[in-house]
Formats: sequence, C-alpha cells, structure tokens
Amino acid sequence: MEDKFTIRVNVADRYYPLKIDRSDEEKIRKAARLINEKVAQYKSRYTDRDKDFQDFLAMAALQFVIKLIDSENRFEVAPIVDELDELNEWLDEYLEKSNIRSLK
Repeated sequence: MEDKFTIRVNVADRYYPLKIDRSDEEKIRKAARLINEKVAQYKSRYTDRDKDFQDFLAMAALQFVIKLIDSENRFEVAPIVDELDELNEWLDEYLEKSNIRSLK
C-alpha cells in the first residue's frame, strides 16, 4: 500500500505541488526552509546591488551543492576499501609464506 500524498512546498516565494511519501514530508519541508533561509540571507546581503531573485537562488544552490560535494568527499569509502583489499592480499601472502595458514 502506497503511503503517498500531495503537499505544497514554498521555495523562493513560489509554491510547488509534490507527491511524496509521508515519511519524507519533514525532510522536504526542512529542505525548502533551508533554501528559503539561504535565499533571504543573500537577499539581505546584496540589497544595494543589481541582483534579482534568480541570482539569490543560484548562489544558494551553489552553496548547497558545494556542501554536498564536500560531504561526499569526506565519506568516500572506495579508497579505504581498496587499501583494505590490498592489505588483505598482503596478509594472505604473508600467512602462506609463513605456513601459518596450515595451523588453522
């Protein structure tokens, strides 16, 4: 049974209907709130400049994607798995050479 429903999300003074899982509602509303807060920060910071709302959205999106990339890089596990595989191979070779494997 699907537990989906439609919500209206305000992002940058526009409303968007989204059909979502009930379990995702809080996350989606928080994301929209964070975007709106960031846009408001840029809007107040650049009041004297010739900027429109699209510029504020673009700067907010850029900042969030930079944070996403930093987060992905911080949690990149592939190099660690590769190193563990190499270490495991080295240990296997060492144990075979030392005849320690035959003691199991």
